[in-house]
Amino acid sequence: MELTRRDAGRLGVSALMTAMLMPANAVRAQAGWSLAGLTVDQRLAPVAPELRPAARRMIETGFPPITEEVLRNLPANAGPPMPELLPDIPVQERDIPVRAGLPGVKVFVVNSEPTLARPAILHIHGGGHLVGSTRGELLYLQETARYLDCTIVSVEYRLAPAARYTESTEDTYAGLKWLYDSADELGVDPTRIALMGESAGGGHAAILAIKARDRGEVPVLFQSLVYPMIDDRTGSSAPVPPHIATVGWSPPENRLGWRSFLGTEPGTPDVPAEAVPARQPDLAGLPPAWLGVGGVDLFAAEDIAYAQRLVLANVPTQLLVLPGGFHGFDRVAPETAMAHDFTCSKLDALARAFANA
Repeated sequence: MELTRRDAGRLGVSALMTAMLMPANAVRAQAGWSLAGLTVDQRLAPVAPELRPAARRMIETGFPPITEEVLRNLPANAGPPMPELLPDIPVQERDIPVRAGLPGVKVFVVNSEPTLARPAILHIHGGGHLVGSTRGELLYLQETARYLDCTIVSVEYRLAPAARYTESTEDTYAGLKWLYDSADELGVDPTRIALMGESAGGGHAAILAIKARDRGEVPVLFQSLVYPMIDDRTGSSAPVPPHIATVGWSPPENRLGWRSFLGTEPGTPDVPAEAVPARQPDLAGLPPAWLGVGGVDLFAAEDIAYAQRLVLANVPTQLLVLPGGFHGFDRVAPETAMAHDFTCSKLDALARAFANA
């Protein structure tokens, strides 16, 4: 199966990610890291040349940085309208229960056909734990489902700070358990279920893989972690080099996202390990993984370190680091060769996992 650059571009586009996750025009301060006084060209210097036009647009016209004030004033329907969906890939909305004491959660089911036994993906959207919606991802999920000939269930989990990790991670687990229990109804092969998420959604997917291993209720075949947000220490107790995150998600936003998700200050010794994949003491027994990240993404170091720990725990792991790639580059520059390579690697890893199960 060959993926053209145009196809990869369509598969990489997420309107909500573009509008909500790509902050710009921020002066962000941290010891050893600051954009104060830098020109646009200086901020672009670490970025791969083919990505610089998109990065420049983000800096000059992008969404403002996410702060507590921005969150307070964010309208309920913030973000661009949902794109027109593909007519030939069905999408359903379902309300499902979560564990006792928590309200139910909405899931979106993409490309379900009860008479088949397709592989499936449990998907979790990004947004720094603070923003984002599955609705903004539906076209991307339709394209992905069509390319892989799979069913995708995406969870509209509750966001921080209104919901802490103890609640949102139960939302995502409920989505996975429902997908597994409803396999016959959805036309899904219950032995071929993968996890996939981007940014904070990638962090949720990593947490979900650990939770599924520990609870032993749902066998997970594979985890696709797209520049995952998996270590609260990045930008707090772990310093960030000055050439990292000059475009995209920043250390201050990262601290806000983690603080809101955890309900406590990130980077401190008392952060609960169950909420932070990088703090998990034991990664043995997790499903095989693909991790992809750009080389100047804020999450580059933590993702590389997590991949290394997975390998050392005897978890089959593929790591892709693209030099000069900033956070979400595949979404805002989808027609570039770098985005094509990134998307092809991600989809090929999922296709191999499904084919070899």
